[in-house]
Amino acid sequence: MSLRSWFIAAFMAPLAAAALQAQRTGADSGVDSLLDVKRVYVAELTGGAGAEALRELIIAGLDSTKLFILTDKIERADAVLKGAADDHSFTDTFDSDESLNSRQNEGKSVSSGASTTRTGGLYGGVSIGENESHHVKERKHEAYAAVRLCNKDGDVLWSTTQESLGAKFHGASADVAAKVARQISADYDRARRANERSLPTK
Repeated sequence: MSLRSWFIAAFMAPLAAAALQAQRTGADSGVDSLLDVKRVYVAELTGGAGAEALRELIIAGLDSTKLFILTDKIERADAVLKGAADDHSFTDTFDSDESLNSRQNEGKSVSSGASTTRTGGLYGGVSIGENESHHVKERKHEAYAAVRLCNKDGDVLWSTTQESLGAKFHGASADVAAKVARQISADYDRARRANERSLPTK
């Protein structure tokens, strides 16, 4: 084999392999709806410092639904969950000012004249004042996640945006992850019922 032929073969071989792999991927993907998804990879989420912790909570939440197989190898997944998330703290301030005032005055005149008639009088006054102010600061957490599930062609199969200031039994991040899991479960069930209704009856 000449040097030119060897160079062409060496250069074209990787391209041919890549084309074959792309053809296989396109042939094997067949993921056009949420119901087609079997294996999910959760990509790194953009956002602040809390994004990675939220990613782990979302993985756990999706796994609890038992709808998909969660994988750490993106090449094995037929859909990828990607998006943005964050959990940050802030201080909520509340100010109030209440006042109560009351005033009362009573009086009676005293006079005397040339006659023997005299009148007596009594004066009195009541004044009440009360002012009360409150300045309350409360430390809170706020979390959000805006995620989408895409197939290998980049088509969006499902998406949701969830946010939380925390729930009764768990924090804001855990609540957001739970909301994502509940939403995808509800949408999956809705799509499954719609699909069953569209099937021809026997």
